Amino acid sequence: MTPTTPATERSRTRNALIWIFGALGGILWGYDTGVISGAMLFIKQDIPLSPFQQGLVVSGLLVGAMAGAGASGRLADAWGRRKLILWAAVVFTLGTVGAMLATTAWTLVAFRFVIGIGVGIASVVVPLYLTELAPKQSRGGLTSLMQLLVTVGILVAYITDYALADSGAWRWMLGLGAVPAVLLGIGIYFQPESPRWLVKHGRADQAREVLTKLRGVRAEEIEEELDEIRAADKEKEAENAVGVRELLTPRLRRVVLLGLGLVFFQNFIGINTIIYYAPTLLTTLGFGTSGAILANVGIGLVNVLMTLPALRLIDRAGRKSLLAVGSIGMLVSMLALGIANVAGLSYGPLLVAVTLGSIVVYIASFAVSWGPVQWVMLPELFPLRMRGSAVGICLVFNWLFNMAVALVFPVLLDITGPGAMFLFFALMAVLSFWFVQRGLIETKGKSLEAIEQEVLGTDPEPAAEQPVNA
Repeated sequence: MTPTTPATERSRTRNALIWIFGALGGILWGYDTGVISGAMLFIKQDIPLSPFQQGLVVSGLLVGAMAGAGASGRLADAWGRRKLILWAAVVFTLGTVGAMLATTAWTLVAFRFVIGIGVGIASVVVPLYLTELAPKQSRGGLTSLMQLLVTVGILVAYITDYALADSGAWRWMLGLGAVPAVLLGIGIYFQPESPRWLVKHGRADQAREVLTKLRGVRAEEIEEELDEIRAADKEKEAENAVGVRELLTPRLRRVVLLGLGLVFFQNFIGINTIIYYAPTLLTTLGFGTSGAILANVGIGLVNVLMTLPALRLIDRAGRKSLLAVGSIGMLVSMLALGIANVAGLSYGPLLVAVTLGSIVVYIASFAVSWGPVQWVMLPELFPLRMRGSAVGICLVFNWLFNMAVALVFPVLLDITGPGAMFLFFALMAVLSFWFVQRGLIETKGKSLEAIEQEVLGTDPEPAAEQPVNA
């Protein structure tokens, strides 16, 4: 057992603080995307909004997230990870205060766009920063952990909406998002810069100092980690050499389409309509305002609780198995909702039971499958040399698809009613199951090199002949 020294105790405290402020980034991301669901019921009472404008208020954040995610890679390399997260906290705060004080639909849309820029930056840079500062033994679960923290942020947003529902204080619902943003800015100001970024910019001495404070280990181990960072930096340069044209070559086209298929179905199976519009949808079906927002809290709780087993099942049951089971669960729940609404059930105990039961099954199915698995599989599918470029393109399309669903849903809900929308999402669940079964490969338990050989259709290296036992 490694003896505990004052240096190792200090390093553990510093690492804990880094994870706490990283958690704030994930919670903030989830809060700002989830809070609008309950707030929208009361915004419409103060600011007249057409169905299209409702979609713009929600999707304005997603357009901003697309812009923030697209620009964050270069900015993080130029300014540093820590400094960019600090600026993201400032952008979050300004956008949140502006949205809180908005008096017209268009100023609300504009400030939601500003918040979205902060969301987009956080979605890329916070996991990157944590990965580069975390010890090797803590690095593996980061991606799934960030997904869990986002669901926690969404739950906190739903609880806030419910706590303020009686007063209809939508401005405070939005404005309270500034609290974690300010805490993130203050906390990250006192944290170190990424050692990898320091090495990349010729500041190895500062990187060594940061690692010494973070790790609390011998100088020889620090030098070993610095050597690993230098080697990884060379790999990253080779990775960044891949251009968009090369990604579209016949050899790489299949794996790019697999990545885009993952982000397409994760969005078009309807999860964003539940996250952003569940209270609006429930009031359309006959629920009262308070009841709809309370049901929303239950949705957020299920989302968090069902993400927890996914963190373990991903490496036990396998990626494809989870995605397939998730698609089946979402298909059944959307069919039940669609049939109940097309059949014209009136508001009563039966419709309440079918609606809430189906939504719970739907959220649980998504949270244990398509929610976390996409974020794990995307970097697994792409070969090292194209990983950064390809995942970045997929994330931009992820926000684009997210925005499209959020923008169009209120308009279609107004035109077709909820029943047709539920049946459309049931169809998407069927197609997602087909995509998983016929298109995706299983990546569980395989080395990244073996996955690369499979998705690119290359032959593995011939195995050395084994001696035959007499």
